[in-house]
Amino acid sequence: MILIILSDRYINMAKQSIIWAPDPILKVNCTPVASVDKKIISLMEDMLETMYAAPGIGLAAPQVGVTKRVIVLDISKKDDQQAPLCLANPEIIWRSCENIVYEEGCLSLPDFYTDVERSAAIRVSYTDRNGNKRQINAEGLLAICLQHEIDHINGILLVDNVSTLKRNIFLKKMIKVKKIARENRQSNIATA
Repeated sequence: MILIILSDRYINMAKQSIIWAPDPILKVNCTPVASVDKKIISLMEDMLETMYAAPGIGLAAPQVGVTKRVIVLDISKKDDQQAPLCLANPEIIWRSCENIVYEEGCLSLPDFYTDVERSAAIRVSYTDRNGNKRQINAEGLLAICLQHEIDHINGILLVDNVSTLKRNIFLKKMIKVKKIARENRQSNIATA
């Protein structure tokens, strides 16, 4: 099932602007983070702020124009005390044989939702914001979100999971929406 609803909004929030498809930076296989330094920690914090403002539950560095292997996510509920996850160089090192189907959306593909089949449980190795090597076992929504964001840093978009025809139709609509948003911004600047 695919649901496409388009609007003329342009996402420009908090610290970073979220890049929309079909921008070529979203198709880049990102480079590893050499070390989690102040610059990477600042990127993670900016990404979290941008993700919360969107609002979303996950964001990858290429979605804010940075081709580094960095993702952030927060699937906690309002009352949860769970801290958001900030991962450098995440890599899936184990997948369950069982799959689940989940309807996903993406901040770089506004108003596009599609069912995606993914591993029901995974294990991910990564470097945390303190520079420590860690592993996390995930299932359910956390597993889905991790796989989605790791796809991003590998240059894979949610729209890549649909037929070529549906992908092309959606991306052409995105180009039109971006053009309208750009024209609206220019019109607002001219009248100011």
